[in-house]
Amino acid sequence: MKRTTLSACERLDWLRLIRTENVGPITFYQLLARYGSARQALEALPALAQKGGRGRPLIPPPLKDIETEITFIEKSGGHLLCACEPDYPERLAAIEDAPPVLTVFGDPTILHKKQLAIVGARNASINGRKMAERLASDLAAQGYVITSGLARGIDTTAHNHALATGTIAVVAGGVDIVYPEENRILYERIIEQGCVVSEQPAHCEPRANLFPKRNRIIAGLSLGVIVIEAARQSGSLITARMALEQGREVFAVPGSPLDPRSAGTNDLLRQGATLTESMTDVLESLNRPLRLFAETQALPFTPAQAVVDDQQLDHAREKILENLSPSPVSVDELVRQCQLSLPLVLTVLLELELAGRLDRQPGHQVALIG
Repeated sequence: MKRTTLSACERLDWLRLIRTENVGPITFYQLLARYGSARQALEALPALAQKGGRGRPLIPPPLKDIETEITFIEKSGGHLLCACEPDYPERLAAIEDAPPVLTVFGDPTILHKKQLAIVGARNASINGRKMAERLASDLAAQGYVITSGLARGIDTTAHNHALATGTIAVVAGGVDIVYPEENRILYERIIEQGCVVSEQPAHCEPRANLFPKRNRIIAGLSLGVIVIEAARQSGSLITARMALEQGREVFAVPGSPLDPRSAGTNDLLRQGATLTESMTDVLESLNRPLRLFAETQALPFTPAQAVVDDQQLDHAREKILENLSPSPVSVDELVRQCQLSLPLVLTVLLELELAGRLDRQPGHQVALIG
């Protein structure tokens, strides 16, 4: 889809649609492709959710609430960037579940610069923090913006040592919420010398389920993700996995096998991550003429779906519900097992998600809720 600047009314519709219950990024883009505009998609939501089995009406948030959010962002000096607009970062726009709307405090132009993410343990060791300091400082001196998640430990160290050339913090809650509170001064300095980014509504408190969503943005903005100290079940490994799914480079700093904080990074190395001991390892890997990054890729809008009739849909709903369960399955596998066309499957999945009965997971996987 061609990049275009939205009118104030269109931006309001975009924000209202993505703020609607059960509308995630993939569903948002499918609705746009199907109905042509956010306004028309909003009008179609109640009927779609009802077909998916929702008991009570699916009602978008009141217009007044969305206007209040926009007014707060503007009065705070922030910016709203929609995925079709020229100011939206191209690299992030290329991932399939790119946030339809980003809220930015600080300088949004920094989002277009070449970025590397540095993530790792919150309870980082002295050596881990020293490594984050060295890599952040050295890479920043080479013109790379350092992106991270404002968490304690490795994230905080990386931000602090990239401030001079600008750094980006992606937060799990609203862009105006500082978490952890101990990083308030750092948060304010990042806004002055870089930017803070979120896809969540203003005033939204960070919750556990929002951090993986935050992590996909960190990876999506970056050319690669550097992991320093990560336990086997850490959020940093989620960021690394998402980076791989998005076609980004993954770098891992090796650690002692006696330190549980290095178990995850050492596993990444076994799986083929680039062993990283200095800036040189990162730059050599990035300079290999292998990969086409998001600058040359398309926006994440699903092509317009073929029209399907109600009789086909009734049959498809029954077949798909038979094959879905709480265990995730890929959409491709669902198409094969059900022997249905992709447009039919996508339409039913759209209805189920709007009804609150479907969970979309990374890797084009879906699972039935309840």
